[in-house]
Amino acid sequence: MFLERIEDIVVNSLQVMADNSMQQPIEVFKETKSISMRVILHIFMGSYNEKIINQVEHLFGHINDALFSWPIYLPGFSYYNALQNRKKVQKIVKSVVEDRKTMLKNGEMLSEKKDLVDVLLELEDVNGRKLKGEDIVDLLILFLIAGHLSTATVMMWAMIYLSNNPLAFKKAKEEQEEIIKSRPPSQQYLSIEEIKQMVYLTKVINEVLRVSDFAIPLSREATTDVNINGTLFYVLSHINSFRYIIPKGWRAVVWQKACHMSSEYFKNPEEFDPSRWDDKNNTNGGAFFPFGVGTRICPGRDLTKIEMLIFLHHFVRNYKFEQINPESPVSYPITVPKDNCLAKVTKVSTE
Repeated sequence: MFLERIEDIVVNSLQVMADNSMQQPIEVFKETKSISMRVILHIFMGSYNEKIINQVEHLFGHINDALFSWPIYLPGFSYYNALQNRKKVQKIVKSVVEDRKTMLKNGEMLSEKKDLVDVLLELEDVNGRKLKGEDIVDLLILFLIAGHLSTATVMMWAMIYLSNNPLAFKKAKEEQEEIIKSRPPSQQYLSIEEIKQMVYLTKVINEVLRVSDFAIPLSREATTDVNINGTLFYVLSHINSFRYIIPKGWRAVVWQKACHMSSEYFKNPEEFDPSRWDDKNNTNGGAFFPFGVGTRICPGRDLTKIEMLIFLHHFVRNYKFEQINPESPVSYPITVPKDNCLAKVTKVSTE
């Protein structure tokens, strides 16, 4: 439903990045954050009011800044300011929800395609209960927090890794050019069928997901004693052992990066090598899980991959990337160069 919206945002954003780079280097991470945030906002609320999209994007930027701050509820502190901005976001989105309720009640259609807020307003559980406006606002903020930072980080690292690996860049570009050559002259936007043909580009994304530490480690609480590798000894008494019990009530943290960069599961793990994914069913013994696993796997993983495929499709075909400080140290817990990936993005001739 939303492919055209995503592609419009990507195309316009890449052009803006190139235009701004003509004046001075840009902070690429800020730009990719804006892209991923606008994708979520447009899918959620639509683009019928660009002013509202801009307002929420601006306010949420301040909320995002406080995600890893100390929870000090005093004026002047990031946490306090974030909560004040959250109230403003809630007020804006609640107004949108109420407008949509009225339109749906009157049988009005904003467009041929529904936005996510329309879908949520129509949802009912088995007892006929519907989501309240406050619930829908909470969902939007959840989607923004969960979705835009991770996607923005991977898009940024994909630009870096592809630009540092000319052969991978060349193969990705050739694949995308072939897809465009095969389409009817009248077709303007990417189709879902074309996205499914992006086989090599999907391998590139898998490799970027593997080598870039974009996700916060997974945390789970043990609801019962969990026996690891068949031992009867507890962690504290056998701290150096690989066999232990996680006691009931303790939290276990799984660090994806340690698995993704393990030489036990990935040959030459430090090497950026999309060809390691030639076997599309290869999950390396379950050691590759960028979106988690099981019933709590990230529900936005397909949207994230499609967004990245569309972004990289246009990037490799039409742009080149030059990082200003390739040796810039990386900040944590969001793994981004400390200069926010200062770079020049230049549009290239397609002739």
